[in-house]
Amino acid sequence: MKIHSESRLRHPLATVYATYRDRMPEIAAYMPDIDRIEVRSRAQGPKGPRLINVWHAKNNIPKVAQGIVKPEWLYWEDHAEWDDQNTWVDWTLIVPTFREGVKCSGRNQFIADGAGTRVLLTGDLQIAIRDVPGVPKLLAGRIAPKVEEFIVKLVTPNLERVNGSLGAFLDAQG
Repeated sequence: MKIHSESRLRHPLATVYATYRDRMPEIAAYMPDIDRIEVRSRAQGPKGPRLINVWHAKNNIPKVAQGIVKPEWLYWEDHAEWDDQNTWVDWTLIVPTFREGVKCSGRNQFIADGAGTRVLLTGDLQIAIRDVPGVPKLLAGRIAPKVEEFIVKLVTPNLERVNGSLGAFLDAQG
């Protein structure tokens, strides 16, 4: 499944880029489906920081998936390699519980747009429900659509909502 989102924020490129890169745990308070974001690691790479942020979701698990998906599984790792010169970040999301069954990666590009900033998110989300631990092979075909829908609804909207949340955070900063 292709992921594409484009947003325009009224704040300047340097502010949007630095805030997105460095203040994501603070922005979590502006995301209704996120409980918190923890910075697991940060190291300087050749073009910018390499970050691993851990996102913890607040979502309710649909009944059909409750036997497979546990509340403590509702988190994912965001592995990000920032390119400060080109103002973009290449990212890979890892859902530890579904490490083999969920593949999600992409790029966020930050582009000056007048006095504001355009944020272009492109990525790809692939879910192989048969590779998810705990899914009985006989039931995989029947429950796969519901579990896939749940994972897509868990990850994709949050990828897209980050820009709006970032804008609200910056607006609140004055």
